Amino acid sequence: MAGPRNPVLGRLAGQLWKPLAARRYAKSGMFSVNSATGAKVCDGLRQRVRSGETCYVVGLGVSGHNAGASLVQVSQSGGVRLLSNDEEERFTAVKHYQDYPEQSINELHRRLNSLGVHPTQVAAWATSWDYGTLEATLARVFAENLPASTTLLRPGATNYWDVVVRSREALSAPARLRQQLGLDADIPLLMPEHHENHASFAYAASPFAKNAGPTMITVLDGSGDRGSISLYHGENGRISQVYCNESMSDSLGLFYAYISSTQGGWTMLSSEGRYMGAVAWGDQDRLTNPYYRRLREIFHFGPEGRVHLNQKIANWPSGGELKPYTSALEAIVGPPITRERMWNPDAVLDVDSIQHSEITRDRVDVAAATQLVFEDCLFHIVDHMIRTTGSDQLVMSGGTALNGLANMKLLDRFDRQWYKRNLGRDTFLKLWVPPTTGDAGVVIGAAYSIALRSEVPCGPSLQHAAWCGVPAGSDAIQPALEKDPEIDFWRLGNMEKDSDRRAVADLMAYIVSQDGILGLYQGSAETGPRALGQRSILANPCNSETKRILNERVKFRETIRPLAPMVTREHADQFFKLSEGASADDYNAYHYMVLMAQARPLAFKKIPAVVHEDGTCRIQIVKPETNPLVHAYLQAMGRRLGAEVSVNTSLNVGGPICQTPDQALATIKRAKGLAGLILVSDQGDVFLAWHAIHTPFKDNGRQLREWVAEHTAQSWEKLPKSKVLENAKPAK
Repeated sequence: MAGPRNPVLGRLAGQLWKPLAARRYAKSGMFSVNSATGAKVCDGLRQRVRSGETCYVVGLGVSGHNAGASLVQVSQSGGVRLLSNDEEERFTAVKHYQDYPEQSINELHRRLNSLGVHPTQVAAWATSWDYGTLEATLARVFAENLPASTTLLRPGATNYWDVVVRSREALSAPARLRQQLGLDADIPLLMPEHHENHASFAYAASPFAKNAGPTMITVLDGSGDRGSISLYHGENGRISQVYCNESMSDSLGLFYAYISSTQGGWTMLSSEGRYMGAVAWGDQDRLTNPYYRRLREIFHFGPEGRVHLNQKIANWPSGGELKPYTSALEAIVGPPITRERMWNPDAVLDVDSIQHSEITRDRVDVAAATQLVFEDCLFHIVDHMIRTTGSDQLVMSGGTALNGLANMKLLDRFDRQWYKRNLGRDTFLKLWVPPTTGDAGVVIGAAYSIALRSEVPCGPSLQHAAWCGVPAGSDAIQPALEKDPEIDFWRLGNMEKDSDRRAVADLMAYIVSQDGILGLYQGSAETGPRALGQRSILANPCNSETKRILNERVKFRETIRPLAPMVTREHADQFFKLSEGASADDYNAYHYMVLMAQARPLAFKKIPAVVHEDGTCRIQIVKPETNPLVHAYLQAMGRRLGAEVSVNTSLNVGGPICQTPDQALATIKRAKGLAGLILVSDQGDVFLAWHAIHTPFKDNGRQLREWVAEHTAQSWEKLPKSKVLENAKPAK
């Protein structure tokens, strides 16, 4: 197994660079959380909270993937409580936006004003990265792989992270923040480590934070400030790091990103989820997959749960995106797809040809082998943690924790039998993954890190993900509808009463049961990559053609990407094999579409649109206390179709999830096959909008209006008629 070429030189370069970077960042107003400034701020917060004061902490992503601003409230009685997480991509419509989050900070300023809090009264401001430590680590990686690593200096070698641009953006943040907020002096920005931020939020928001006994925490991603694999111990509301691999090269996230991108044909950050979808068509048997055994040699599985990248096979630590493969890796999986060819229909992995193309069958087998190797690494790490801690509680964060297939298999592996056989205990692994396991979560985590370091108690466990943006009022929705000449709409009334909400929900279910595809816009948007009923597109799960129609006419996306089901807790067990390991807090782990479940036979028969090729489903359980409208809609789907289930995909076409009414309306105009859009204001006013044009698949809302008329004329069984629908009339 080959590691770095010059490890001693690398360590020396990192040691020399770190103090220089720390001084440069301190001069700009950014300080390590372990510095004297960091200690002073945390001590001040600790004292204020202990005295009974309610304080506020801000997390900022000022440079790097998923820039944004988060606000957290802390107190002795309430603990740490999330108030918001505004993602800049939702304002700019640029996915994974990386630069200074000006619009998110404007939103943060408005939130502080509404609370009567001046920016100078905020107890602490923290960033999602320790940029000084990150620079030192990058210097180490570069030096330890010389001379081959000079390739990394060439344009296009590291498109996912431009070191010069990212450092410049970060260094300018304190001055820009001062100017934007109209302050007389810079606010000191504390820099907790990236992986600590991941771990802090994931643990404190989990159902385990207030449980007795230790909780294991894994952070596995592309890379953090010091390394790409970090393990933590959580107990009594505190976390402590027990291991960091201090290597960007030995990264499970980069392994999956590079293989999925160069074998799937998509750029990184867009490739990983698509490639995981392709796994369902490949051979997932370790004994028969033709690529698995040789590809597994890309990692060395060491003692104490260690994994190391074999750089005789993988070349991305030295060659980046320009030369990611050695000849040995090409011999295993074939040549890489170059960046110039990515997104080209001739290069992209397309499973539509799998029945008649031997090449495509080989490519999905490579995808399955990649998934199996990733799972082997994950099992190796978690196995060691369990054996050394004896814990049965696990929280996972970092981008790789979005791999819902691996998460499901992790629970299958470490079941009651495993614990009895290996530890002599009658228990099983319990897992929780937050909805913001990627870098949108470290913005929140930065604030949580400061709170936990200041000994603030953990607050309530997370129940939903609707923390992005503010709910739109009627004074925002109706003008957006009226000003667009291509949009027509009805104002359906107000649904503050339960009976009116059930009436709207039943109308939605009627339209979807007739194979209408309906958008839903309500409340604050979801933070994280999954739409969970705030900005959703809803469709009929019982129609086997729904996936094809959605992909071709609405989302314009590949067949390999599965459709996900939302389901009530009452019907979840009927259609899906829920894991015992996800049962904490009444199956909270299934709230966020981060964990797969196997479909039961009834699901194959009754709701085929949401069952993936390999029989798995990325489910979301919806509860009435967190989303009463969607829960009522699912109950109505049960009355209409016999299954309290719906297809749920994000309200977007090619960009980030919609944030504003204008963005939602732009989505129904871009999509060919959306019948209409339900918009619910913060005051409970309900609007039904449609694209008022005549094109293929669009009929100026004629079919939609007919469905509304049919529904209104019905004698609704077990559902009283409501004025909210009887009084529906055009507002234009």
